[in-house]
Amino acid sequence: MRPRLSAALLAGRAAAGLSRRLGRGGGTVIAGHVVPRLAPHALRDVTRSLPNGSIVVSGTNGKTTTTRLLSHILRAAGMQPIHNRAGANLLSGLFSAVAQATDWQARPLGDIGLFEVDEATVPGALQHIQPRVLLLHNIFRDQLDRYGEVHFVAGLWRNAAARLPAASTLVVNADDPLISDLPAAMTYGIADASVGTTSLPHAADARLCPRCGASLRYDVVFYGHLGHYACTRCAFARPAPTVTATAIELLGDAGSNLTVSTPDGIVRARLQLPGLYNVYNALAATAVCAALGIRRETVARGLETFTAAFGRLERIQVEDRQVFLALVKNPVGFTEVLRTVLAPPGRRTLLIAINDLFADGTDVSWLWDVEFERLQDRVNVAICTGLRAEDMAVRLKYAGVESERIRVETDLRRALELGLAAAEPNETVYVLPTYTAMLAMREILQRTGYVRGFWED
Repeated sequence: MRPRLSAALLAGRAAAGLSRRLGRGGGTVIAGHVVPRLAPHALRDVTRSLPNGSIVVSGTNGKTTTTRLLSHILRAAGMQPIHNRAGANLLSGLFSAVAQATDWQARPLGDIGLFEVDEATVPGALQHIQPRVLLLHNIFRDQLDRYGEVHFVAGLWRNAAARLPAASTLVVNADDPLISDLPAAMTYGIADASVGTTSLPHAADARLCPRCGASLRYDVVFYGHLGHYACTRCAFARPAPTVTATAIELLGDAGSNLTVSTPDGIVRARLQLPGLYNVYNALAATAVCAALGIRRETVARGLETFTAAFGRLERIQVEDRQVFLALVKNPVGFTEVLRTVLAPPGRRTLLIAINDLFADGTDVSWLWDVEFERLQDRVNVAICTGLRAEDMAVRLKYAGVESERIRVETDLRRALELGLAAAEPNETVYVLPTYTAMLAMREILQRTGYVRGFWED
């Protein structure tokens, strides 16, 4: 069995290397197609040999940033994670990750697995990986052409969690009523009501009790349907979190100050990541670290020294202007990015790049649920680009953005040039792309020398 496994992993690495040399992408998934054909149990065999076990992370928003943050903290704690850091989170990406992180004898080149997993792939991934910790972060409406409604994903997770072995620790977001009823040993949430509101947004994905179907009552809402809730009919209510953000100071796109209560004591950190959604990412990572027994001093240092993940809230200096690159992919996430970008007063120069390829989601009707009305009287210029640039421009007009401030330029390079030209020296251009548009925009910036490629990081 071991020679066959070694040969399969070697073949996968060779295929990935050849793919990169031929310029056919980064080789992030090709090994994942080769390896299971030769050794179907390779993912199981490699992960079960890791001395510190594996962490599996899933969620609609924030899973890439959370796993990157966890990787950063794990390394600070002296561990060496095997991590699908490129974000390839289907089974092919998980097989590729272990292929790239083993030697010629199929021995892992790390001591702990760290796997970001697509929401619908969780059941399949758990057939191969027996996690030490399973983190279920949140569920929002996303790519309806692939997933359907949120309750479909919630059902998949519920069934997967019911089959977890006793040795696995389930970590769940207590503020998400779609998943808070799962039998979690560790939960996390926000206690500081000052950063929330008292009403659900119109596009909220959870208004009804998952137990009895009655209406939920919210005392405070943080974003989307995340908040403090209770059923108006039965006993269902937000559980008391194990890890709690007791004080939050949001600093616009500069980050936030955070105080967190954990079973190990108080953690205080200045996050370089902006937005309330990144507070949740930090809480999720802190809860996983608590489940692993990592010291809070190490966690605090990791939170403070971590910078944005690839394409997610990256700051890129372009001559005398700065590009702020923030991935957008669903109504709740896009609205929160706008909320963060607009926190300081004044007008903004925006470049919004919308594609409708498979990786983006082919149905762009979700744009009508984003709160673009926040942009009224706040736009210097909004340049709409990408395959669905015209759709985006129409949405901004209906949101009340002045027509003379909206421009359409379908070519991404020319759109970036227009955005930089429209901004004053030392001003920030906020680039808000969907996934494939983000990759294309980063490639443009890479070719011009302003960022390094992913495989150079």
